[in-house]
Amino acid sequence: MTSILQGFTKSLAMTVLSEIGDKTFFAAAILAMRHPRRLVLSGCLSALIVMTILSVLVGWAAPNLVSRKWSHHITTLLFFGFGLWSLKDAIFGDGDAEELAEVEAELDKSWKSNNGATKNSKKVDDDTKKNKQRPFFSQFFSPIFLKAFSITFFGEWGDKSQLATIGLAADENPFGVVLGGILGQALCTTAAVIGGKSLASQISEKIVALSGGILFIVFGIQSFLSPV
Repeated sequence: MTSILQGFTKSLAMTVLSEIGDKTFFAAAILAMRHPRRLVLSGCLSALIVMTILSVLVGWAAPNLVSRKWSHHITTLLFFGFGLWSLKDAIFGDGDAEELAEVEAELDKSWKSNNGATKNSKKVDDDTKKNKQRPFFSQFFSPIFLKAFSITFFGEWGDKSQLATIGLAADENPFGVVLGGILGQALCTTAAVIGGKSLASQISEKIVALSGGILFIVFGIQSFLSPV
């Protein structure tokens, strides 16, 4: 039970500090302004849950492919590396406004290429009306759900938080890591969808990156001092 709780708390803290102010966080906030929040939340959260489970499975299988000793040392190096990476982003990274503007520009480009700039508002209204009339389960095959899912899934693929989850699952109880990761993803995504762009623009990405960097280094020190 102690190992599950330790994996849960580590995963929860790491996920929250990694995802707040992340590109997928901003993408969820912007998408929620243009489409029904229920579909955006379900699409983004489904992608993050799938990504978390896949990452934990890879981390859980790692000690079976590589010796436990090596997987422990690799995890320790990952924590120190991600900690230094986050601290570098906090000190030398661009401002929060640039990150939000970059995500918004990418979504605007995709929006215009797919729908045409002159038909955007009408298209959203039509989609909203159609989605309200659809049965609950059929909405999971709607273009809005699939768009939110794909943007989030591919945005997280190879991201720092995914690699950190793999490393954490290799060193901690995988069940606790899954529970903590899913809860952390749910909290961050719900906050992004409900708060929208106004909340996203108020978040200090530098403070979040600094906190995340310190947390990763603490995990690295703990992993270094703990026996294999």
